[in-house]
Amino acid sequence: MLVPEPVRRPSIVRRLASMFYESLLLLAVLTALVFLPHFLLGALAHQFATRVVVQAHFFLVLLVYFLWFWSNGGQTLAMKTWRIRLVTDEGLAVRPAQALLRYLLCWPSIALGGAGILWALVDRDHLFLHDRLAGTQLVIK
Repeated sequence: MLVPEPVRRPSIVRRLASMFYESLLLLAVLTALVFLPHFLLGALAHQFATRVVVQAHFFLVLLVYFLWFWSNGGQTLAMKTWRIRLVTDEGLAVRPAQALLRYLLCWPSIALGGAGILWALVDRDHLFLHDRLAGTQLVIK
């Protein structure tokens, strides 16, 4: 009889370090896929996109980035470096709909003063609030 391996969750410090590293990588991604095209378009057309268009483009680029990585292996580039994987509560691969839910819940979780991140300090499993609500968890690979 196989005994399931206990879940090893990364510490909050490790998850925050991974988020910081992710932000550095995303700066390059967003520069290449959002800011540079809008700057070039503005220079050529002599008219810049509206703030809403730029924000929507920003949101969609991040959406595609996270959905692709979370749905295909459960790891972004930074998560691979820090040996962290996103899985379901049952330890299975995350479905695209679940990855989308987590992405949408991440925004208020972070935007509200990081309340969803701080939630991990009081959560019984030390999950971020958006992970608790989306039925996902971060584990050590």
